[in-house]
Formats: sequence, C-alpha cells, structure tokens
Amino acid sequence: MWLPITSKYLILCLTENSTTWSKFRFRNVQVWTPSFKSPSAANETGAWVTSSTISKLPRRRTFCRDIFIVRLRIGLYNAKESERQSESDVFLKVSVDEIGASGWNEGVNHLPSTSSRRRFLASTSLLATGAALLPNIWLSKTGAAPRKVSANGKLNIAVIGAGGRGGGDTDGVKSENIVALCDVDWAQAAGQFQKFPAAKKFKDFRKMLEEMKDGIDAVVVATPDHTHAVASVMAMRMGKHCYCEKPLTRSIYEARIMREVAHEMGVATQMGNQGTAHSGLRKGVEIIRSGAIGPVREVHVWTNRPVWPQGLVGRPTDQPAVPSTLDWDLWLGPVAARPYHPAYLPFKWRGWFDFGTGAIGDMGCHTANLAFMALKLGHPTSAEAMVSTDTNAETYAGKSIIRYEFPARGDMPAVTYFWYDGGNRPPRYVGNGVKLPEKLSDSGLLLVGDKGVLFSPNDYGAEFTLLPEQDFKGYEAPAPTLPRSPGHHIEWIQACKGGPVAMSNFDYAGPFTESILVGTLAVRAREKILWDGAAMRVTNNEALNRFVKPEYRAGWTL
Repeated sequence: MWLPITSKYLILCLTENSTTWSKFRFRNVQVWTPSFKSPSAANETGAWVTSSTISKLPRRRTFCRDIFIVRLRIGLYNAKESERQSESDVFLKVSVDEIGASGWNEGVNHLPSTSSRRRFLASTSLLATGAALLPNIWLSKTGAAPRKVSANGKLNIAVIGAGGRGGGDTDGVKSENIVALCDVDWAQAAGQFQKFPAAKKFKDFRKMLEEMKDGIDAVVVATPDHTHAVASVMAMRMGKHCYCEKPLTRSIYEARIMREVAHEMGVATQMGNQGTAHSGLRKGVEIIRSGAIGPVREVHVWTNRPVWPQGLVGRPTDQPAVPSTLDWDLWLGPVAARPYHPAYLPFKWRGWFDFGTGAIGDMGCHTANLAFMALKLGHPTSAEAMVSTDTNAETYAGKSIIRYEFPARGDMPAVTYFWYDGGNRPPRYVGNGVKLPEKLSDSGLLLVGDKGVLFSPNDYGAEFTLLPEQDFKGYEAPAPTLPRSPGHHIEWIQACKGGPVAMSNFDYAGPFTESILVGTLAVRAREKILWDGAAMRVTNNEALNRFVKPEYRAGWTL
C-alpha cells in the first residue's frame, strides 16, 4: 500500500493483508472498509483510508440486486514532514450478496467472514484499479461523467450570472471556450455579450443546462447568494465542474449540500475567494503553522462593509414597474414571491436576509480566510452578536460585533474569534499588551499568539506584519510548504483538466462558509447561541433552526 509522494494518480489494491476493518453506516446499511496505518519511519510515504461513505444506486430493473457505491477517501502521508500531502477518492461498486448479506447487519464487533471478504475483494479490485487511473474518481447515480479535457485542451464554460461580478469571473476564464452566458437581466450582462458574441445567451440557467447538456464542461456561478446553491447543485449533478462565488451559499444547509454533491459527482470545484491564490496569504499560513507567534488563542477580523443599505425598517410598500430587461421571477428563484423594487437590486440584495448574507457573508470568506486555513478551524461551538444596531426581521444589522468560540484542535488551543463590521474595530491593545497602529486599516485581520501578533491590513491577507516589530527583526519565514498558485481561476481550470485540486475547493470552502454563517444566526438572535456543527442545529434556540435550511419555491429545490 506504499506509494511515492509524487504519484499523480492512485491505484488502490485491496488485499486480505488489510485485516483491520472499520464499519460505517449509511441509513440502515452498514459496510466495512479496510483501514491502513499511517507510516512511522522517517522519509516513508504511506496511504491510508481517512473516511468512507456508502450510497445506494437506484434499481434499473425490479429483479436486479441492490448495488452500493463505497467511497474511500485515501490520503498520502509524508512521515518526515508530518504533513498530509494530498487526498484522492476511490469508488468501489458492490452488491449485497457479493459482500455477504450477513455482513450488513451484524453487531459492531463483527467482521465480514473470510469468504465474504474474498467475494468483496474479488468483485472490487478490478473496478478500483481501473477507476483510480483518473485524478477525480467517481461513480454517480446519474451516470453523467465530466468530459475528459487534456491539459492543452479547452473547456467549454458557461457563466451563470454574467453581469456584475460575473463579468470579472468570465474574464478570469476567458482562456477557455465561453460557450454560454446566462443572466436574468440582459442589460447588466450587455458588456459580456459584446465581449463574447459567439456565446449563446440565456436568462434561465435551467433551460441553458438542459439545452446544452454535453456542450458544457464547467460552470461559473456568480449570481446573488440566494441562487448559488440551486444553480451549482443542478450543474454538478449533471457532471459539470463548478466555480462558485463567495460566500458559497446563503445558508448552512446549502453549504453542506454543495460539498456533498461535489464529492458525489467528483467534479473540480473552487469558491471565488480569490485571496486564497495570493502567495502572501499562503506564506502567512506557513508562518502561523510554524509557530512563529506561538499558539493562537484569539482572532480579530474587521471590514468597512456594509457599503449598501442594512438595518432598514422593512420591505418597501410601493410597487414600481419591473425593468423591461429583467425577469423578476427568475431573479427571485427559490425565494417566495414578492413585488419588484429597486431596493433589492442590483448589489443591494446583500443586506436582505432572504437574498444575501450581510457584511459577514460578503467579506468573511475573504478576510478571515488566512485565519481559518492556518488554524484549521472547524465548527464553532457558540456565537454571540454582542453589538447589533437597527435590527429587524428583513435585513441585517447596520453594525455588528460577533464573538465565536472554536474548540481546541489537536495540539492547537481553543480560539475566540471576533468579527467587526459597520465601522466597528478591535481594541487598541491585544494579547500581552501588543499595541496596534494608531490608525487601523478599513479592513484587516489579527491573529494573536502567545509570542506575537500577525497583523494584515487588507481584505485578503496578502500583506502582513509581525508585531511587536522589534521582536521580529531579522525574522526569516519558514521554507514554503504550500504550493504557489498560478492564479485563482487558473487553479480551477487546471483542476478541471485533471491537475491538482484547487485550494479553495468545496471541501474547504463548504465548512468555512458554514462557520461564517453561524454568525448570521447570532445576529438574528441577538443572544448567545450554542451550535452543534455536525447536526447543523442551534441547541438553545429552536426557532433559529428554520433559517439553517431555507424553504424553496416549487421548481427550485436542490
């Protein structure tokens, strides 16, 4: 099971020497998968099963056996660097009688019999080996595989939400074939229509995906937050690679689904927090992980947002005419119908609960990125909106300070994370009396460690200073451990063509977005909330849980 660390593709061979089995449950079905120990000797490279899931395929004929797909998440490990280098998925197809019917329902300590294991291994080894010849390996219930495109070939890309921010994203992928542009307001997308006259024009992304089908390899989703998930999930389920703007979704449930569907379909993904590609941010992550400022126990993040109306009294009551270029019903998408009003768009939708995620959703996935990545923050255990002005049932607060608590992670201590918007700023002194600059930047980040502070004065973490400066004179950053990016959009394009996984893929972006959005629940509650991240539930305020998973209009369900 040993593999060279430079292996681009993974070939998994299951043998009966893999005698340690781990049991996983999917609904009422249990499955055992082999577990492999990580290597212990220096300079060795090993592969091991880090996780497993199982899903059932629909029967195509009533007399067919039940068929299940087992996904093994395989990690490559370098013992010398004590670092996980990469992960790949291998999918195995098994039937109930091949693994042994008794093997599905026995007790916790039961291992499949030797004969059952032989049948299982014999039936899966060929499939596993063959499937693993691809970097993104998958089997799906739809059978819609991504089209193979060589590194020198060109992707056929469709852009959903071509106006506004979508224009910048389209320019970011213009090295490929832009085959379709979709926007509910063709006036907003007029500039892109002129730049790419050969691209087909659509207002409804559902019609675009159905009509063009195999003519699209990948999609860029740059719509308002409330339609990120419905557009992305439909495209991914059709086997399309997906680049989705930040925040990944408007709700925690949708972020979880986006990650799961990306896994299910094996597509290349990337969230549009382009600061991830900055070498400065990656260098900052390396410095924090090297221990230069000591264990980090406190994080402060602030922004100059909102720069749109928030804290409004309520919905407008007048009903102006809908612009002739706009399809208002399509713009609403999954949200319950309401009359058109320019108070919602363009851009101003960010401040409304039903459409956006407020200042924290707009900028959290940018400015907090370095901290979440460096500290490997997972689910917070609580969040509290300590200051929140002009709150109402329709829009986010005009000003907020939100305090999150994150638990300890391995050898890293618990972290208190503060978010500031609407002109709020962190205190002048942090940590062990470290004084901040006289005039703080409009946006920024502080990671407060036991031995110092990393201060980044911009939205993306691309620049930073270690404080107190006199303590870090002559400091030399550690050798790079993270790859440097060719560019945020290019990273994704290369991943679509079988290259390395993009750093802000949905495995990272999904949990990151979930954690950020817990703060939006705290703003609604105006009290401390306790959060069960695995279950996606507020445990001390049941009424808030209706906002974790939004309701959808007919025709717009995930």
